[in-house]
Amino acid sequence: MRKERIGIFGGTFNPIHSGHVRAAAEVQKRFSLDRVLFIPSSVPPHKTTEEIAPARDRMRMVELALRRRRRLVPSPIEVREGGTSYSILTLRRIKQLHPRAWIFFVLGADAFLEIETWREWKRVLEQCLFIVMTRPGFRLGAARGVLGNQFREKILDVRPSARVRESWFAAFRVFCVAIPALDVSSTDIRRRVRQGKSVRTRVPRAVEQYIKDHRLYLKRRPEKQTAHGH
Repeated sequence: MRKERIGIFGGTFNPIHSGHVRAAAEVQKRFSLDRVLFIPSSVPPHKTTEEIAPARDRMRMVELALRRRRRLVPSPIEVREGGTSYSILTLRRIKQLHPRAWIFFVLGADAFLEIETWREWKRVLEQCLFIVMTRPGFRLGAARGVLGNQFREKILDVRPSARVRESWFAAFRVFCVAIPALDVSSTDIRRRVRQGKSVRTRVPRAVEQYIKDHRLYLKRRPEKQTAHGH
């Protein structure tokens, strides 16, 4: 029997935007993932100074953004747990729920380049596979340099025309995939909201309405220090 394939797409999602949704949909299709779990963090450990909406609001916006996406699934696993969200702890819980599945950690190239700041990062790499969404200007050599010799031969650059094979999952740990990127960011969306500008083309319509109804991102919150790591 074919093993189930589950993607983990974690982040602050402050707020979730159309770029997140499009990238995850592309990865889900390319790797034939049965589902991609969108996991908003409760307290992001890697954010040091940023206006972050309450976890319940970020969770609800993820639910609204994905309500018509069968294989993109909102997961409250970190929001329900509360406290600082670390990838290694979330990964352990996901593996307990799906002990026989292939687990793929889905993230952008920029986040992957900071992997050495994560808690128990080598153990995370050993316990799941990574799908790194590359963008123009990202060099595969940069990823190889971050991981060092131990994982250097475990990285595969997946060409756009390549058909992903299950045999690769035992041979490699990191798959770099070029994804057409939307020119949109959560930072820009928050700035536009504060300036009273439209974000209609940047977030799903239901998310835009939620931001308006709950008056999110209208003011900068005081800077707050949080724990370092991922």
